[in-house]
Amino acid sequence: MSINQADMQHKKLGQAAFAVGVGNFMEWFDFAVYGFFAVIIGQLFFADQSPVVSLLSSLGVFAVGFLMRPLGGFILGPIGDKYGRRAALSFSVLAMGLATTMIGFIPTYAAIGVAAPLLLVLLRCVQGLSAGGEWTGSAAFLIEGAPRNRRATYASVISATAALATVAGSGFALWLNNILTKDQLMDFGWRIPFWAAAPLALVGLFVRLRLDDTPVFKEIKKTRDSAAVPAPKLKRNLKAVGLTICFAAVQGLGYYYLATYVVNYLEVTLKIQRPNALMLSAIGLLIYMVFCPIAGMISDKYGRRIPNLVGTVGYVLLPIPVFLLMSTGNPALIILGLILLGAIQCLVSVTTVVMLVELFPASTRATGSAIGFNIALAFIAGPGPYIGAFLASSTGNAIAPAFYQVFIALIALVVLLKWLPESSKQDIFSDEIDWHAKTPGPVEDAKVIA
Repeated sequence: MSINQADMQHKKLGQAAFAVGVGNFMEWFDFAVYGFFAVIIGQLFFADQSPVVSLLSSLGVFAVGFLMRPLGGFILGPIGDKYGRRAALSFSVLAMGLATTMIGFIPTYAAIGVAAPLLLVLLRCVQGLSAGGEWTGSAAFLIEGAPRNRRATYASVISATAALATVAGSGFALWLNNILTKDQLMDFGWRIPFWAAAPLALVGLFVRLRLDDTPVFKEIKKTRDSAAVPAPKLKRNLKAVGLTICFAAVQGLGYYYLATYVVNYLEVTLKIQRPNALMLSAIGLLIYMVFCPIAGMISDKYGRRIPNLVGTVGYVLLPIPVFLLMSTGNPALIILGLILLGAIQCLVSVTTVVMLVELFPASTRATGSAIGFNIALAFIAGPGPYIGAFLASSTGNAIAPAFYQVFIALIALVVLLKWLPESSKQDIFSDEIDWHAKTPGPVEDAKVIA
């Protein structure tokens, strides 16, 4: 590769990383805002006056959005495989922005009665559908053009910007808590972050539409145009889908505990003042964000299998001690617990992003990875905040939410130990997957498609 070609490739990768980062930031900022205002939304949109029941109702609507994610994967995945990764990502960022902005305009239960929660559920479904293609689409869009020896480092952009967006959401929520009275926050303040989705969505859409599609998709399109080759059947993805459900369940549940459930746990279960709960959660997420590129470099050096298994074992061993630390209410011990969660979460998160690309055939990658990933998030990870809050309230035990994490990680660990291959040596341009790989392959750059 000439110097000019190398410079051009680095420039394109930088642009792709920025486009993915901006859109991913917007998507996760929108989801984070809902999580951080779950208590207020529960009080405004549901009739029950009990704070715990209102919170559970609000988190239940949060989980409903996840039930739409597999449908989003079935819709946006084939779009990504047939029309390009860029087309699917552009649709997802636009749909998410519109739905989130409209949530900011819904009248409350006091104004329109039962229509309020129904509208909220409808827009959460649209959010879930758009999110069904965002994470996996971002992974394909970014990693399909990255050098083989730096795929995980580039993948860390996706994990880190998700954390940054959540921190921004918590910071915005904290700022609103500080400058507005409680009545102002209940009246209009909670709506402001949802309105902010409109300009963010426009920026994300503009940036994504200006980029070329990935080298892998260009190669797929060239092959389709030049040869009468039957399209590979999705049943070839079944093993990869099954493995994805396992590692995505651990990754998704861990992130949603860290990003959205912890702040409500601190406020509702431990009775910590909301501004302090938001601050502690933000500190934990910032630490996790810093860990992400480190995890990427570790994965690029040692492969995907070992770091992912280490993180999964961490979720078997650490959640109960972490919740014991947090249940003390001591800020220093809470931060220590969040550091421990962040250290294992970055390992499973970054490796998950890369394996969503490396474990699937090129021509059915967007569809297969979206289906597996979103099944895990819809039925296991998405309901996690609700299940955690239910366990804490029904048992009266502040440690109880940890049991769900341990249970899921233990099941996943059994499967991954036996069947998870080392995917770092895979040729991501190919429709053939080496399921017997155990160690990282030789380092080489990604192909460059003229």
